[in-house]
Amino acid sequence: MITCHSESARLKSVFIKRSVDAFVNDSILDRDWKRLNYLSRPDKAGADREYEAFESILRSSGAEVRHFPANESVTMDSIYCRDASIATDAGMILCNMGKPARGTEPSAQAKTFEKAGIAILGSVVAPGKVEGGDVAWLDPKTLAVGHTYRTNPAGIEQLTAFLKPIGVSVITVPLPHYRGPSDVFHLMSILSPVDENLAVVYSPLMPIAFREQLLDRGFSLIEVPDEEFDSMGCNVLALAPRDVLMVKGNPKTKAHLERAGCTVTEFEGAEISVKGGGGPTCLTRPLEREI
Repeated sequence: MITCHSESARLKSVFIKRSVDAFVNDSILDRDWKRLNYLSRPDKAGADREYEAFESILRSSGAEVRHFPANESVTMDSIYCRDASIATDAGMILCNMGKPARGTEPSAQAKTFEKAGIAILGSVVAPGKVEGGDVAWLDPKTLAVGHTYRTNPAGIEQLTAFLKPIGVSVITVPLPHYRGPSDVFHLMSILSPVDENLAVVYSPLMPIAFREQLLDRGFSLIEVPDEEFDSMGCNVLALAPRDVLMVKGNPKTKAHLERAGCTVTEFEGAEISVKGGGGPTCLTRPLEREI
């Protein structure tokens, strides 16, 4: 069965935004990295090398890889293409970005979806805000949505209305202030499902009620240590159940995953992930998965 309602089934098709099309050139990096709150300026040549290797891993998994093209209306943040849309079995939901500088990304993605013949289920509009990094499927009928500085109650209400007719329930997960509105902190900063009953989590920033819900649903939890949170240890992409992709440099989390029966592939992400705060889940907009 093919579905969009999974974070961990075998990846069948995925959209990405290559660094050559998002970072574009050194002039754009010089102009934008500080105002977009990157930790430091990405090295363009290094980013392109990392991204080529990253894309090669996706292709070798057997997934069909599609591309969001270069677009002058968006910024270098568009490399983190998960955030601008949500895939459902009834069509794409276009987000309304909580980071103002990213406001044009959903309409840019919409053009690609329309050209590909992919249906649009709906669009979140102001005052609602939703970003795809705050959204995670717990099962085919349950979507967890983080209430963060990037996703607000009005946006969650609109998302719930889009999903109710197709039988999907929404669980709202209130997240803490943490480092404040300027920081990138999504639900998937602290949660990555890697099988239908296994998730990578960072519990110190997870609401107790939601953590208990995961346990009640039968999830086993792989705990990311404090020292591997900022290095994207909790941002893990499932290519298939317990077949995962993560940023290199998180050996303890990798070992925990392997002890849980996971096959782990790593990629160099210093330029494309760590500096911008976006791991492999952020770098991809999964479309279809095969159960």
